[in-house]
Amino acid sequence: MNIKPIKNQQDYELAMVTIEKLWDAQPDSPEADKLDILATLVESYEKQQFKIETPDPVAAIKFRMEQQGLSDADLVPLLGQRSRVSEVLNKKRKLSISMIRNLHHKLQIPLESLISDYHVVK
Repeated sequence: MNIKPIKNQQDYELAMVTIEKLWDAQPDSPEADKLDILATLVESYEKQQFKIETPDPVAAIKFRMEQQGLSDADLVPLLGQRSRVSEVLNKKRKLSISMIRNLHHKLQIPLESLISDYHVVK
């Protein structure tokens, strides 16, 4: 088994071709072991090269609202009065800890998305 680290795009493409060839390897075979190792290397390389930034909190909220078909009014129990919902969604007010907790628990928005810093429009 001749496996080496993935250091560049060429190594990555070669690993992907090899993975495709090994995809149907029998479990507990040397080919399956090679597939497992290559998949781990590819995953590591992709995490380094193709980083996905966490959306800002407002974008995460709007995305979840779209997914669940929610309106601004549906956020009133989570954020407070209707004007506060508007201020948050228009980035005129930052989220409070209680708002973050409510959004996380009720809408299952990841905490990482809700706690990131963002610019408030004044």
